[in-house]
Amino acid sequence: MNAVLSPSRRRFLGHAAGLVVAFHIPLEAAAQDAVAPEVNAWVVVRPDDTIVIRIARSEMGQGTLTGLAQLVAEELDADWNKVTTEYPTPGTNLARKRVWGSFSTGGSRGVRESHDYVRKGGAAARMMLVQAAAAQWNVPVTECRAAGSVITHVPTGRSLTYGSVAAAAGKLAPPQDVVLKDPKDWKIAGRRLARLDTVEKTTGKQIYGMDLALPGMLNAAIRDCPVFGGKVKSFDADAIRSRPGVKKVLQVGDSAVAVVADTWWRAKTALDALPIEWDKGPNAGLSSADIAATLKAGLDAPDAVAGNANGDAKAALAGAARKLEAVYSYPYQNHATMETMNATAKWTPQRCEVWTPTQNGEAALAAASEAAGLPQMQCDVYKLHLGGGFGRRGAVHDWVRQAVLIAKEMPGTPVKLIWTREEDMLHGRYHPVTQCKLTAGLDKEGNLTALHMRISGQSILAAVLPANVKDGKDPAVFQGLNAPGPEASFGYTVPNLLIDHAMRNPPVPPGFWRGVNLNQNAIYVECFLDEIAHATRQDPLALRRKLMKDSPKHLAVLNAVAAKVGWGKPPKKGVYRGLAQTMGFGSYVAACAEVSVNKDGKLKIHRIVAATDPGHVVNPQQVEAQIEGSFVYGLSAALYGACTLKDGQMEQSNFDTYQVMKLDDMPAVESILMPSGGFWGGVGEPTIAVAAPAVLNAIFAATGKRIRDLPLKNHSLKKA
Repeated sequence: MNAVLSPSRRRFLGHAAGLVVAFHIPLEAAAQDAVAPEVNAWVVVRPDDTIVIRIARSEMGQGTLTGLAQLVAEELDADWNKVTTEYPTPGTNLARKRVWGSFSTGGSRGVRESHDYVRKGGAAARMMLVQAAAAQWNVPVTECRAAGSVITHVPTGRSLTYGSVAAAAGKLAPPQDVVLKDPKDWKIAGRRLARLDTVEKTTGKQIYGMDLALPGMLNAAIRDCPVFGGKVKSFDADAIRSRPGVKKVLQVGDSAVAVVADTWWRAKTALDALPIEWDKGPNAGLSSADIAATLKAGLDAPDAVAGNANGDAKAALAGAARKLEAVYSYPYQNHATMETMNATAKWTPQRCEVWTPTQNGEAALAAASEAAGLPQMQCDVYKLHLGGGFGRRGAVHDWVRQAVLIAKEMPGTPVKLIWTREEDMLHGRYHPVTQCKLTAGLDKEGNLTALHMRISGQSILAAVLPANVKDGKDPAVFQGLNAPGPEASFGYTVPNLLIDHAMRNPPVPPGFWRGVNLNQNAIYVECFLDEIAHATRQDPLALRRKLMKDSPKHLAVLNAVAAKVGWGKPPKKGVYRGLAQTMGFGSYVAACAEVSVNKDGKLKIHRIVAATDPGHVVNPQQVEAQIEGSFVYGLSAALYGACTLKDGQMEQSNFDTYQVMKLDDMPAVESILMPSGGFWGGVGEPTIAVAAPAVLNAIFAATGKRIRDLPLKNHSLKKA
């Protein structure tokens, strides 16, 4: 299918840069490569020796396309300068018995869950190319070597390019035994290579869902009932039907109304003028105070499920020489992606196609199929790069369903649905609210003998993936709090420990927000440890080191941060430090924040030093960028991020009421990469979790004020 660009900022940038704007979508690439030799599902080698590597995971700024391509190219022994990437479609994946594995791009899983099979895809392709060359020369395979997309017959010095033997290689049976390189032998992986998508993004050539234009396409704007659980009562379509460009006015599901027009602006302005009466439903009076009261009751309720326990914490607390107690809370937060939700759908009775930025093509396909009323084999989803995901575009594809339902009313016509910013803010899948009561038991010497950590709050899995909740336990709630193991473990050794959860689910839709539950759990643990350190007159680093003696990888990143920041030596006058560490998404992270607070209570975050051990680092530059981006996101949440509820709907509807970090807020971030090998951790999310507690602990050092609920904008930091 041919596609054209609509006039846009990106088109302007493209022409301004003096470049020809070429439109590229996966479907088009797939059509081109239908005649190019596919060596295997991962690797297409064109006759001109350019290589297309197919990546199932989504690119949303984190560098997955480049990182995974580096791993494939490494095993392929490819010429990196000739490598490009493309997305396979989930429909094709289904037809080919899921050869590309999972399309889900969340939980920092892009590299850590697919590194093995994508590397094997590259290695197998290389073996097939070498075998094809050996057959052409009629020589043993063992006499041939591959490097830089060229196969050489060592004894004679003859050579063939990958492109010249790709067609023959693609006809061979894939090898059964594929041996991967030792990471110490990597030449392409492990290097600071420029991202493959940088040029397109900086020249405005990159196409996001917003930019897509298809021949004959119409545009749609939508408004859902702003009150959670509300429905459409009535609307007067006749009031706007004759407005310029309006093609259709329709109800979408029970709770939304959409207008389809020739341009999106005409659809949006017509929708603004449409009289709609809402049935606000049972949550019309719900407020943040109501939800907070529900969670508070859970802090002492008997119906809690243990996530991590050893010893007898309750008995040890009862007999402790001294007890400390604190209650923390964490608010709802929106993903607030720069690009709002959007999808373009085309429906006929025989087939449904969707173009959309998604973190999970397979989930988007399932949503499209359900809404279309067609089997998945009669549907497909073409993934576009995401203008921000952060979890919003992963598990739930409400906007895809809406787009398909609208397109279904206009058979054969592609319809692009774009949410307004207000629609996006009022209908998020919010980072869940929780509260946490922490009770510590101390002996006479101030040693921590017991810890009870009770979390009360919302379960994401109960709302999104209820089958994963077993015996009332949502395992995601305990991120960073698990017993020692490879995933999100608690790094401290406490003789008597109980961490439990009282599930409370208000009628506000929760979702996987970048960092998920590791964010608030790190605040609860790391700030309360600082409280213990202060109460027992211990240095916060010394206390952590004492409690982490059985967790060497946790301790290693913390020690690295302490060494780089010069902990133990006084910081610059007026500057104060705070520490935090955690383990999540398979990686170990720690950070130290340096802050100052002036006499008016204005906070300045001067410097962040952060250490990460993700096991392996595929592209150091990208990992550092991920760490820096994590602090942008984590500090935005700490300083400004809170969605509050009044009369059953969110009060924040745009960036004027839901701020994010600005350039002059942002501190310098110094990253320490310390891959220790032997495991594969994620990097997109774990570092977010240490941003807030490191800053909160530094604020306490600066002001003596212990902040136990976010965001910081709600607190005065002036010294009493």
